[in-house]
Formats: sequence, C-alpha cells, structure tokens
Amino acid sequence: MAPKQKTIYPWSRRSNIFDPPTPLDSLLESPLRTLIFYLQTILLYFRGTSFKPPRNKPPVRVVCISDTHCNTLSIPPGDLLIHAGDLTNAGTVEEIQAQIDWLDQQPHREKVFICGNHDSYFDPKSRKEEDKKRKLNFKSLHYLENKAITLKFKGGRKLKVYGSPDIPQCGGSDFAFQYQRHLAPWENRIPKDTDILITHSPPRHHLDINLGCKSLLEEIWKVKPRLHVFGHIHSGHGREAVFWDKGQEAYERLMERKRGGIIIDLMPSFAWVDAAKVIWYGVKGILWQRLMVGPAGGNGGLMINAAVVYQSSTDVGNPVEVVEL
Repeated sequence: MAPKQKTIYPWSRRSNIFDPPTPLDSLLESPLRTLIFYLQTILLYFRGTSFKPPRNKPPVRVVCISDTHCNTLSIPPGDLLIHAGDLTNAGTVEEIQAQIDWLDQQPHREKVFICGNHDSYFDPKSRKEEDKKRKLNFKSLHYLENKAITLKFKGGRKLKVYGSPDIPQCGGSDFAFQYQRHLAPWENRIPKDTDILITHSPPRHHLDINLGCKSLLEEIWKVKPRLHVFGHIHSGHGREAVFWDKGQEAYERLMERKRGGIIIDLMPSFAWVDAAKVIWYGVKGILWQRLMVGPAGGNGGLMINAAVVYQSSTDVGNPVEVVEL
C-alpha cells in the first residue's frame, strides 16, 4: 500500500523537521539559497555522470537500500546489496533477525549492512534488558561497525567497503550510536582507500534537508569515496553526483552560512560571491565534461540516500537505488 501523500499548498509549512521544507519554508529562510539549490541541481544534471566503471572489466552492480523499518520489499538483482541502517523500528532481536533472514534470501553475491539509530540492540548503551544475553545470526551478511571489508567480484574486481552507524544525537537513550555534534567521531576514521562508504547519517548539505553532519562532510572530502550510501533522513532520498571541485566547495560554504531571511539575502555579502562561484564553476564543469571528458563520466563520486520509506513515515514509498561501479 502506497503511503498517503501530503497536500502542499503555496502557504503550507512543514509540520516537523524531518519533512522536506515547503516552497514557503525555503523562501522565508533564504531565497538566495533556494535559488542556488535548484540551480545546482540543474547544473549537476547537465554535467552528467561523475564517474564511469573501469574499461575492459565487468561493472559491479550495487543495489542500495536503507531505513526499511521492518518492511520487506522487492529488490532488484545485482552483485552487491547494501543496507545503510534502520532495519527495524524497536531494535529488538526478533525484529533485527527477521530483517536479516529476509536479506539473506536475496540472490546478491555479497550483502553488507550497518545498523541505524532504531536498531538498538547493536549498541550496548541502548540495548534492551531482555536482549542483553541474546545473539544474532548474520548468516550470509557482512555486518560493519566502524570497520572495513574488501569484497571480490567477477573479473578480478575488488572493492573496499567501510561502514559506520554513528549519527548526530536526535533522540533518547533507546537510540543507538548517537554523538553530540561538537564531539563528532569522524576525524581520520575512514580509510583513505575506501571505495564504498556506508554511513547511517548523511553528510551536511547533501540529500539531508540540512540535518546531516558537517564533520562527516569534512572527512569525506579527504577520502573522496566513489560511492557513499546513507539514509536516516527519509525526505532526502535520491542520488547526487559530487565532483570535489571549487564549485562544490562554494555550494557547501553558501549552504552553511547563517540564514537571515529575505532582507539579509538582498544585501550584498560574501554569500553572493559563493552563489556566483557555484554558477561559474558549474557552467565551466559542464563545458569541460561535454567537450573534454565526454558524457560517460569523470573522476568524481556519487552520494545516495537510500531510505525506502516515505518522509517521516515508516511506509515504503521511495524506489530502490541501483548503480554500476
């Protein structure tokens, strides 16, 4: 059953921070940032694919899901299945094992998952009393908790996958692996040779409706993984190409600036400079991509918010994301 869609009127405001901002919310907060957000989306579309699979080797088909919240759904075939956390609602052994059993039945060569804040059992601090002496059977799944694994695929392909469940604090003691934003644990944690990064939290300003982690964003600039899969913020579902260039730097800097509303945005400021840089480097990137690199891609990466449930509900309403590496 499809989730009930919310009716949005021109005067609508969102009811909670986990729903996407309405057009009125965005305009009242910052018309400049709203304009640049949509322009950046258009520029990225015309820049095309940010990378291409290696030549003369078979591509690895990666299927990405997150935030299933006890739901089961039809999953496309592939070589690698990734679940980026929040398998469950209550985080009990029964709920988690049911999700593992379902994932184990999938035909993918390799299956990797991390936990999310709702999967309380995995964090001793949030584990329920009745579950403290109980164990899970991971079966054919690889569980990653702040560690990496190198997986082998056909054609001699190898991919290093790193997974971490940590998220900025957003709930009570029953939520797993939370940290205060000023004590973010990401610095120098992710191996520099990571091909695929899996986190439950999104990075700041990318598919996160402004709820992602700034420290995580700073760390992935050092690593530049080919693929970053996350979830947690259901309303951020989708995919976004990243090119790790000055245009992206300007975009993130603009989005991080203090919001002052319509009046402040009309006053000349460094925010205007960043906005101009986003447009300039975006157009320059399109020309470079089309004329020099070609539409098949460059040397960037891809971010995927793989949450399959719709907005702030626990009803499946978002499509499964698939990418070839």
